[in-house]
Amino acid sequence: MNTIQLVWKNITQQIGSTLLSILLTAFGVAILCVIYITGDTFEKQLTNNTKNIDLVVGAKGSPLQLILSSLYHVDNPTGNITLAEANQLANNPFIDLAVPISLGDNYKGHRLIGTDSSYLNLYELHIAEGQFWNKNYEALIGSEVARKRKLKIGDEFHTAHGLSAEGHIHDEHPFKVVGILENANSVVDNLILCNLQSVWDVHGIHEDHNHDHNHNEEHNHNSNHPPHDEHHHHNDHQHNHHEDQHEEYVSEKPNDIFVKNIGDDILGARGNEITALLIKYASPAAMGIIPRLVNQSTDMQAASPAIESTRLFSLMGVGLDSLSALAYIIMFIAGFSVFISLYNALKERKYDLAIMRSMGASKTKLFTLVLLEGLFITAIGAIIGLIIGHTALYLINQQTSETADFIEALSWNTKEIFIILAACIIGILAALLPALKAYSTTISTILADK
Repeated sequence: MNTIQLVWKNITQQIGSTLLSILLTAFGVAILCVIYITGDTFEKQLTNNTKNIDLVVGAKGSPLQLILSSLYHVDNPTGNITLAEANQLANNPFIDLAVPISLGDNYKGHRLIGTDSSYLNLYELHIAEGQFWNKNYEALIGSEVARKRKLKIGDEFHTAHGLSAEGHIHDEHPFKVVGILENANSVVDNLILCNLQSVWDVHGIHEDHNHDHNHNEEHNHNSNHPPHDEHHHHNDHQHNHHEDQHEEYVSEKPNDIFVKNIGDDILGARGNEITALLIKYASPAAMGIIPRLVNQSTDMQAASPAIESTRLFSLMGVGLDSLSALAYIIMFIAGFSVFISLYNALKERKYDLAIMRSMGASKTKLFTLVLLEGLFITAIGAIIGLIIGHTALYLINQQTSETADFIEALSWNTKEIFIILAACIIGILAALLPALKAYSTTISTILADK
């Protein structure tokens, strides 16, 4: 019988205490697995969902609520802002890009976002299949929306009023899928995009088309500016274009098409409102000017994604640190359980050890045998814990809101290697004293007691 077989035979003889040690180790590892993967994924999402966005401007209220509703789409908006104020701010020379968004409806939990083509430029989105919308009630859907709802190009769907899937269904206004976005590894994968007019129309708000067209075009340059224009000047975009004219250009990747709407009059409409403006600064100097200008001189509020996201993550970090400490305490309890199990087992197996010594087994072999028992118990517990942890993350993903479905439940996190190593080290340390006791076994004394 080789060493591995002996180790397995010994740990199965004390099945009750062995199972307790395995379960304690598994629970500790599972908690750590959930904490680390959730924390890393959340931090990654913070970066992906706020990239290129320096400021969010919306109705006055909680800055954190404004960020959560406009960027992460997990909260209700603070209210609406008028287009007149939005236009005036968008014309500021310190602003490179001002992207309007309008919230209000959802499709089975996936939020409908009214915006324009600059939204794709801001998030660096690519159309994987289909095309950009050309008229009202045409929609671009995220990759996860297409996958979960089995939607394809040409399908129609009806949105529900509000941000809950249980809201009133707008049966009279079906939306048609005209494009599917590539996976962006951000909240956009769970969103549905359309033009602003569609959001207004579905709620009975109609654009006033009698306003001066040239005036509107003059106020539209920021929302339609491509994100990588190296020669941006504030006045270069005050040109007249035909309404609903579109310009397409191909990105570096084959079959990836960005569509830039250069004739969208939406921001110039009178009497309508939007939920928020997503702003990209034209220069670092804007950081000290625009937020103060908005908060002190307008009826709107400005919230910094970087500041609010850091605050949110710090609040979560307190809870995550507490759970991490609890998980390590559970693992140390598991190590103590391993120690008690092996120490008591040695008392019952001391004659077996003496016989093994008399048959030629060295002290080192007995020492190694006991160490391996502790290692096996915690290693098995660690593997089971990882399975439990990933299963829990998968179930959490299935139960959470569609717009918050971001946890990488089936991916491998590098920190899990350190969790397994920590569990194995605890097992070895727990078995160290019993192993030393086995190493010091004296054949004559034990057999004489017999």
